[in-house]
Amino acid sequence: MQFKLWQNRFGFKALIVLAFAALLVSACAPIAPADDGGMAAMDDEKVTITWAMWGSPSEVATHQSVADAFMEENSDIAIEILAEPWGDYFTKIQTLWASGDSSVVPDVLFLSPIVNYASQGVLENLDPWIEASGYNTDDYWPSLLQYGMYEGSVYGFPRDIGLEVLYYNIDIFDEVGAPYPDDTWTWDDLAAVSELLTDVDDSGRVNRYALGMEGGKWMIWVMQNRGTALDDMRNPSRCALADEGAVEAVQFFKDMLDSNYFMPPSNMGQAGGDAAVFQSGQVAMIIQNASRVSAFNAAGMNYDVSVIPIPADGQRASAAGGAAWVMSALSDNKDEAWTFLSWLQSTDGGQRIYTASGEILPALQSTAKSDAFLNSGQPPANRQAFITEGENARMGRIGYFVEWSEINGSFISPGRDQILIGEVSVPDGLAAICEQVDAFLADNGFPK
Repeated sequence: MQFKLWQNRFGFKALIVLAFAALLVSACAPIAPADDGGMAAMDDEKVTITWAMWGSPSEVATHQSVADAFMEENSDIAIEILAEPWGDYFTKIQTLWASGDSSVVPDVLFLSPIVNYASQGVLENLDPWIEASGYNTDDYWPSLLQYGMYEGSVYGFPRDIGLEVLYYNIDIFDEVGAPYPDDTWTWDDLAAVSELLTDVDDSGRVNRYALGMEGGKWMIWVMQNRGTALDDMRNPSRCALADEGAVEAVQFFKDMLDSNYFMPPSNMGQAGGDAAVFQSGQVAMIIQNASRVSAFNAAGMNYDVSVIPIPADGQRASAAGGAAWVMSALSDNKDEAWTFLSWLQSTDGGQRIYTASGEILPALQSTAKSDAFLNSGQPPANRQAFITEGENARMGRIGYFVEWSEINGSFISPGRDQILIGEVSVPDGLAAICEQVDAFLADNGFPK
């Protein structure tokens, strides 16, 4: 095989030793005899691109199939994969960059958030490559490419769009006689059906919740109610979570939680996550992105998806974000890296293969609206729900500036958790978050 999968059991020092050992062996190898057909010489002419990403073994297998397909079309470029679990990946990449050695730094990488890395100068500005090649950036979902930009320039191409839909268990809905969700549902409809789906015994023990959702997705409700986290998600002057729309949205979320319609996020995490509780029937619905489709299909679940219900006077507000493929500024093979990167993000290339795997909702609208996604022959039947949410993707859930990670991690997420567990009321909790965020923004010179 033409791949070297850098296994997790090797530490960074071992990788360097192996890399230099490989170079020495290559330098000392004898010239192949003429009767080998010249294959050794052909291999030497190949340019090798190192491609890095995180992922499970099954996800890495998909990446490998993508690389195989690329090399079949581009015989002069070889792809080597560096794959790590999520928990180890970012530390590994930072260590490689810190070495300053272009021979060990991957050429093309999967990263998030892009602004943090672009601000450090380790990513290649893709604007000149886009302009020179005529690459079409208009095919991305609304606002999605913003996630790969820094100071007005493109530094990464989001592989997919991480927007969420409402998954529902058809068998449980049929069991209680609940109508299936559709694009007319409002928050009131969701609350009414949740009462039917929730199963609480006489002792007060919840045997089944109506809905499970990761705590970090709470901003869906805020955006649907025309709210946002900050007044400007690129260059904020103040926190907007204490505004009326945000307060109403978080109160709706909290009321559903207090009614036992929502499975508390902490409980869901202890039970194995949203996929586990949905498959086991502990919840009848979950709100999640397309990443769960392949697992539910493999498990043979009887399910479908719908758009997420919105308030009566609200808006669809999918999150426009997703981890992106980038090029290292240290790459010694930028022409070949661009060839690979632009192929990855094409409907006829990597986007098609990833979509066929069932693991993503593709970043390119042309791919998502093709038969590869809409008519795959696999559940869910209502794949149009993803398209509808994608066409309404917008900014408002995450900040597109370097300090966002600190604001979210230090103030917004801890404050949200206090609200959800009942330590503070919704209005008081959101006001406290905004007081801290506003002080941080002022101390750090915002707006800039």
